[in-house]
Amino acid sequence: MAKRIDLDAPGSAFLSFWRERHLCTLTTLRANGTPHVVPVGVTYDAEARVARVITGKGTRKVAHALEGSGFVAVCQVDGRRWATLEGRATVRTDPERVADAERRYAERYARAPRPNPDRVVIEIAVDRATANVPDVA
Repeated sequence: MAKRIDLDAPGSAFLSFWRERHLCTLTTLRANGTPHVVPVGVTYDAEARVARVITGKGTRKVAHALEGSGFVAVCQVDGRRWATLEGRATVRTDPERVADAERRYAERYARAPRPNPDRVVIEIAVDRATANVPDVA
């Protein structure tokens, strides 16, 4: 059963799940309000409450993050275990932030992302999380 996660005390299973290597989805909203869902790699910094997605600056996910409300969700699933992070997205272009996001991606996914001179990072200020992982009370 899904549980709301206390972001101040998310639990070890929830945090471990976000360190495991899983493909995720990013849901953004088109200008007309309909959802756009794409597969992505995501890293989550629980202390800062920031999820990061690296991508090219010309993608629809970047355009959607810049349009409208900017609210997005990322979700990962592994069998019956799943977790969703929600919040407002900001597109970052500065090289230091992009390099940090690439480093985090390489750490979680055990491989460096392919080179992309047009890379940006979508930073999600997480303000809500739900999950179904073993130690969620």
